[in-house]
Amino acid sequence: MMNSQDLTGKITLWTRQDIKSLDDLKNHGVIRIKKKHLEEKFDVISEYVIDLYKWFVNAAEKIVPKPEGIEFPVWCSISEENMLRPIEGQVVYVIEVDRSEIIYFDGLKWDYVLNHHYIPKNQMDEEEYAKDLKSKGFDNSFSFIDGKTAHFYPAEKKRVMDSWMRIFEIDQWDIFRIQANIWEIKEDMIKDILYFEN
Repeated sequence: MMNSQDLTGKITLWTRQDIKSLDDLKNHGVIRIKKKHLEEKFDVISEYVIDLYKWFVNAAEKIVPKPEGIEFPVWCSISEENMLRPIEGQVVYVIEVDRSEIIYFDGLKWDYVLNHHYIPKNQMDEEEYAKDLKSKGFDNSFSFIDGKTAHFYPAEKKRVMDSWMRIFEIDQWDIFRIQANIWEIKEDMIKDILYFEN
């Protein structure tokens, strides 16, 4: 199920970025997310998050091919109501993007990925998966990805990671859970820049 905006070809998105991105825009005419940006943003958990972002990049570029030289995608909100507001040291870009350049995904399902859990197809699948785990003597799916015993369960790890592709399956168009990614912000996409005000 898709947003009715999709039929127009051009979609408005909102993305909050470090104010230093204005320098990239001025000097290069484009904003791209690099590993160093994620390290600054996520600090002590950056390695954990970057590994998951790398998975996202590999999956997302099957949907919208990634241009050469890009490391990570730009996270965007699909609605003004639910966008991240400007804060000190950050600005919000209001951008207009061709539909063909947008990777939509379900933010609630992304939380499963962040926590290394299996994403069920539906309620029945969730119940069956829980029963299957219990019958095998497992408490949860988290330990299959990076637990001390993860290397003993390659089939279970694959099952969990294969389920993560479901983040791109939009079951319900909801501005509070659907998010969008693009590969870069080009100067001509920017319609407005919102600044923090005390």
